[in-house]
Amino acid sequence: MNTGSDGSGEVTTVSGPAEAEPETGGAQEERGLGSRAPGFIKARRVLHMSWQVGVFVIGLAVVVAGIIMLPLPGPGWVVIFGGMAIWATEFVWAQLVLRWTKRKVTEAAQRALDPAVRRRNLTLTVIGLVIVAVLLAIYLWKFGVVMPWKIKDQ
Repeated sequence: MNTGSDGSGEVTTVSGPAEAEPETGGAQEERGLGSRAPGFIKARRVLHMSWQVGVFVIGLAVVVAGIIMLPLPGPGWVVIFGGMAIWATEFVWAQLVLRWTKRKVTEAAQRALDPAVRRRNLTLTVIGLVIVAVLLAIYLWKFGVVMPWKIKDQ
């Protein structure tokens, strides 16, 4: 379960100060995977497992709160990703999920800023607005400016 342990009770760290600047140009995502717990916690297996359980429970509570916020008012997705970030401080699988998510969001942002895509989106928006305007004009021509409900003064 713990990728930083060699099974003998000794905990090894994946990244160290020598790896502060990777040779790939300083990309932040090249940071080593594994637990970010303080050294004195990682040195004791029981304490480290307790730490991981605590991080998991707190992250789970935040993710559940985010899921609850999805249909309700609130920043649901932001809270969910916040819970994933809490998990990523301790679990490799969460770190990998966050890296994948960051990569996909960056790719989507770059695609959205592409001039051809912007022209296409602008064209589709104008076409949609023209269709809505035509439908509104047809409604007003057929029914006039009458409220959809009947209000009578008595």
